[in-house]
Order: sequence, then C-alpha cells, then structure tokens
Amino acid sequence: MNNIPSIAFEGQEHIRDFDVLSMAELSAKIDKGLDHNPWQPHRITFFALLLVTEGSGYHKIDLKTYPVKRGSVLKIAKGQVHAFQEDINYQGALVIFTEDFILKYFSKFSVEYISHLYNYHLSEPLVENTRLEPFLKQLGEEFKRGPSVAQQNILAKILELYLLRLERDDASNSLVRQNQPHYPLFLEFRNLVEKQYVKTRNVKDYAEMLHVSTAHLNQVVKEFTLNTAKHFIDGFVILETKRAIASTNSSLKEIAYAMGFDEVTNFTKFFKKHSGITPKRFKAEF
Repeated sequence: MNNIPSIAFEGQEHIRDFDVLSMAELSAKIDKGLDHNPWQPHRITFFALLLVTEGSGYHKIDLKTYPVKRGSVLKIAKGQVHAFQEDINYQGALVIFTEDFILKYFSKFSVEYISHLYNYHLSEPLVENTRLEPFLKQLGEEFKRGPSVAQQNILAKILELYLLRLERDDASNSLVRQNQPHYPLFLEFRNLVEKQYVKTRNVKDYAEMLHVSTAHLNQVVKEFTLNTAKHFIDGFVILETKRAIASTNSSLKEIAYAMGFDEVTNFTKFFKKHSGITPKRFKAEF
C-alpha cells in the first residue's frame, strides 16, 4: 500500500477545512492536471461526501466498486482509499471537510452518533434515496452570501444536521451491527477505552477487564477497525487530546496530565508520533 498516494485537503482560501465542488468543477480541475491520478486508488486525509443529482456511474472505495445514480450518497472517511471513474457522466457534488472542522464545530454526540466518521468499517458507504438537493441548496445559498464571521459555523451546522439524518435513515448500520456476533464485545471494549484511557493504554489491562485473552481482543477489534486494539486505544487518546486542545483554554501541560501522561515530553512524543506534528503546533494552527 506504500504506492498509494495520500491526498491532503485543498479548499478555498477564505473558508478553512470545508469546501463543495460540483462535478463540473471537479472535472475542470482534473483536466488542468493534479498531483495524483484521480482514477487510481488514492488515500484521503479528510472526509468526503459524493452526492449524485443526475445520471449514473460508479465509484471505487477501498477497491470495491459502488454503482451510483440520482439520490446516491457515498460516505468516504478519512484514511479510506478511493478512485473516480475515468469518464464522469453523472452530475452532483463532492463535499469535503477535515477532522479539525468536525472537532471544532460538531457536538460530541454527533461525532459519536455518526459512526461512519470514525467507524466506517461498521456500515456500507453507499446510501440511496437521500434528500440531497435541499442540503446542496442550503450550502449553495450560504456560499453565495460570501465570507462572514458566522459562515463556518453555519456551514458546519448544515453539514452536521445532514449527516445526523443520513445516519438515522441508513438502515444498513443496524443490520451490519446485528449481524456481527462480536460486536457487543467490541462495543464493551470501546466503552471501556472511553472510561479508562486516562488510567491505562495497555491492551493487556483491557483484555483482563473483559475477561478475554489479549489475542482474542485484538482479533475482535481487527474485525471492526482493521487495526489492533493498541491502534484503537492510541487513536482515541489522540482524538480526545485534539478535542481538549480545540475546545478548552487549558495549557498543554494540563491537557497532558488530564490525558494520563506524567511527563509533558512523553505526551509530546506520543502526540507527534500519531499526528505527525507536536501538540503545540496543532494548537497554533487550529
């Protein structure tokens, strides 16, 4: 997978971490030339919604081909690999937004409820028969008003509400969960991590709390996340750290201790290892 390019967010200058591209605008950008081949698998470091308003075609996510038509919405999560068809013969839009945008403007309930944001492995990305026209119309009207102090908040609320409705109406989520025999154990593990991550990031400790072996816990977590239990724990700690930095005025030293780190240097090393930047730089750029 090392040959799969990783694509960073690229939006408009006056709007940070959020953008909407019509398929016509996207095609024009492709014609001008990109630093990657959009028809070949590429990994995104942000989130995307592909919405189809007219016509039909297909789109590939994690090497699986999904047919799309009017009313289709494809949810593409951060870290997923996707590819466009070579001749895009459908109309619609691509809504893109970053993790920072979610953490800054979405409620904690929404982040947890909209499972595809971080648990895309639990549901299918394709949702059909959605009311996407009113959503795109609202976004379009807000963009036309031009930049303002409140614009990012308004755009975020429009997106948050749409994603909540999409999640509620997507029957595949509950079906997927019901058909997974190990899902209750995974949920119990996830809930334990949320409660105990400050006290321990050790997989063995969680396995003992759940009365299972470390090997079995890793196997179960991999079923749902495609990664190890340790990866899940560390990812949650990073998410909580980013939330704390984004939503509080606490110092990095205070946040480090709140996250269960005895030394700020260890906290900084941990954050940089998993985020690519130091917490100080993340705070400055947020």
